[in-house]
Amino acid sequence: MLTVVEKVILLQEVDIFSEVPTEQLSYLAAIATEEEFEAGAVIYQAQEPAAAMFVVVEGQVRLHRGAMEINVAGQGEAFGSWALFDDEPRVTAATPLVLTQVLRLDKDDFIDLLADNVRITQGVLKALVNRVRGLIGRVGGAGGQ
Repeated sequence: MLTVVEKVILLQEVDIFSEVPTEQLSYLAAIATEEEFEAGAVIYQAQEPAAAMFVVVEGQVRLHRGAMEINVAGQGEAFGSWALFDDEPRVTAATPLVLTQVLRLDKDDFIDLLADNVRITQGVLKALVNRVRGLIGRVGGAGGQ
């Protein structure tokens, strides 16, 4: 079992929480649950409703569409993050490559927490804006050259 402090340290590295003050991350840590998956198990399938995001504590998770690999998430990396903000079905499947431990952050718990904590909401929104600006900068910079 991870302590709240260990969960906070993991959550600090997740880009959408990068602007959330450290002391506020303890609220997120409190609602994050630990799960363990065997290699080859199903964390989620493509086209399933998106109900949670995950952070890899130990192990590796393959994100894929059928046989096509999209990414491999390793220790400290988040996957399925958009589930916290979007009601669309998953676009990839997530399958552990080895015995894998993750933190799971459920969308409903997250939304409830945002409703009660303005500082977390502000931090998440700021991080999302930074992400969008970064994407626009890459697209704008490449298109203008």
